[in-house]
Amino acid sequence: MNAAKCRALFETLRETNPSPTTELEYSSPFELLIAVLLSAQATDVGVNKATRRLFAIANTPQKILALGESGLIEYIKTIGLYKTKARHVMETCRILVERYGGKVPADREALEALPGVGRKTANVVLNTAFGHPTVAVDTHIFRVSNRTGLAPGKTVQAVEMKLLEVVPDEFLHDAHHWLILHGRYVCKARKPECWHCAIETLCEYPDKTLPPRL
Repeated sequence: MNAAKCRALFETLRETNPSPTTELEYSSPFELLIAVLLSAQATDVGVNKATRRLFAIANTPQKILALGESGLIEYIKTIGLYKTKARHVMETCRILVERYGGKVPADREALEALPGVGRKTANVVLNTAFGHPTVAVDTHIFRVSNRTGLAPGKTVQAVEMKLLEVVPDEFLHDAHHWLILHGRYVCKARKPECWHCAIETLCEYPDKTLPPRL
């Protein structure tokens, strides 16, 4: 996709949604970090249901540590892989208290050193909590970037690097939110809904779909 078309694509996404953000519910960098940790292979809706209850009782590393692992599990057991996630959350809280005074570091290397935190999670936290121009490539962004021709790549990191290269600076902060939402609600995995896609005329996908017959 050429630069002019790329700019037009993001201008269109901005027009349709001027202030995009994550659908995970949070009120602090710590809450966001825990929500993203819990969201792997789970829906944002499911995570939000669990964290509403959890954060009402324990929304700091110290309070979650006080719950204990078994106490934490009672709040997150509806989420997939909850046992592993509970262990990671407890270990992460311990490190945050011991090394960072209970605060979430705004540093990629420090974030990625936390248990269960990979590059994607670090990118979400850096972008959404601290305003860094990062792009967290999940399955939705990977699909949309390849399908549209925006930033094709065979790996998640290749797509991330390509997006950082082609997305104009003014759109970088919001780019991954727009692309996630677009992939979640319009450019769906099984069948893209091209008939109501705002960027359909800019998209280079060759097998665009027609509206369903009534």
